[in-house]
Parts: sequence; structure tokens; C-alpha cells
Amino acid sequence: MLTIKCSKCKNKLFKYKKIGKGKVLRCWRSKITRVYDTTVEDNHLKCGNCGNVIGEVNNKKIDMNSSSFTYSGTKIEK
Repeated sequence: MLTIKCSKCKNKLFKYKKIGKGKVLRCWRSKITRVYDTTVEDNHLKCGNCGNVIGEVNNKKIDMNSSSFTYSGTKIEK
């Protein structure tokens, strides 16, 4: 389980169930288990604290901007 955080203000955004060893390029909405502090404006996911754009929201996934977030935790092996 990964905890996704804003890279600017280190605010917790959401918890994500990452399966596999790859990079976090997109987050599937069905695998987000808990949302802490996010807002969605014009299909952009933003940090609720500082307004940093974290990614672009589509129907089933969020395309993440790799420089705008950090994460901690462990990835689940396949």
C-alpha cells in the first residue's frame, strides 16, 4: 500500500494499492482506498493544501505528473 504525498507541501493525498514493480505513472480509481486532501478542477487532480496539480483525471484512471508527487510504502508483488 502506497501513501501518495504532494511534493511541494508534503501533504497526504491518498492511499493507493500498487501491484507490481513498475513506476507510478497512472493510478486506477478502483485501487484508491482512502482519500485525504484532494480537489478536482477542470479534470485536474490538485493538492487541497497548496493547489499543486498532481495529475489528470480520466474515466477510470488518473494520469500522474511524476514530478508533482512522492510516495512511501510498499508495492505488492504480482
